[in-house]
Amino acid sequence: MAPPPRPVPFGRVLTAMVTPFDADGGLDLDGAQRLAEHLVAHGNDGIVVSGTTGESATTSDDEKDRLVRAVVEAVGDRAHVLAGVGTSDTAHSCELARRAEKAGATGLLAVTPYYSRPPQEGLVRHFTAIADASGLPVMLYDIPVRTGLAIETPTLLRVAEHERVVAVKDAKGDLGATSLVMLATDLAYYSGDDVLNLPLLSVGGCGFVSVVAHVAGERLRALADAHAGGRPDEATRLHLELMPLYTGMFRTQGVILTKAALTLLGLPAGPLRPPLVDATPEQVQRLAADLVAGGVALP
Repeated sequence: MAPPPRPVPFGRVLTAMVTPFDADGGLDLDGAQRLAEHLVAHGNDGIVVSGTTGESATTSDDEKDRLVRAVVEAVGDRAHVLAGVGTSDTAHSCELARRAEKAGATGLLAVTPYYSRPPQEGLVRHFTAIADASGLPVMLYDIPVRTGLAIETPTLLRVAEHERVVAVKDAKGDLGATSLVMLATDLAYYSGDDVLNLPLLSVGGCGFVSVVAHVAGERLRALADAHAGGRPDEATRLHLELMPLYTGMFRTQGVILTKAALTLLGLPAGPLRPPLVDATPEQVQRLAADLVAGGVALP
């Protein structure tokens, strides 16, 4: 007997959206709205704002609030809008969660606290506090390569008991551990590492929180639909066709080349805030070749 279908709380294809800035480095809310509308029109069920790719480490609480409001206004009820609220300070994360709810977000993304590397008990208390801080559903973000700390399986099982912890953005790269959590819980698993989008689907994942969806949302939608529709050969073909994007857009820090790609396509992006730096001409030239190899038509 086939297992029951797993929940899909935020749709299948979400983009971890960049935060567009103007030439002076200020928040470009008009650009954010235009980009969000473009993404929703090209296969996305949801937008994640103020994540890693959104340069959340260099935006203020007020800017985060204004960004959520602008994107919600732009996409309305056509897409989920998740707000990144993860910090290394539990009280601060809870305040961001409350503000995101008031701003109209439909969900929260909570990354593992970074730098301080708390014990697993600290993670349980941190994520529970965030889930208690608002009425919004929460997606945990497990990315030890950035935070220095994995959310261990027993911790995920404990936190999954909270009614508002509903999903995981998985960038741990351990499909065995992920499978054990899916076996024991109803958590919805979203790939947070584009190259593992199809592999995660194959073990029970429900979708992606993608960077590559900035430039290939419709094909990622097609990949997800092919897998869900029982067409594995089609899903595999799309996966392989996307490999130049999966590798090329991460030759340096992801947001650097994502903003460069958007600029090549004439979409809102703008500069990066220090300590990040704009892509070099050589990097942009290599990226353009990667985009073409991955099936992206440049103007």
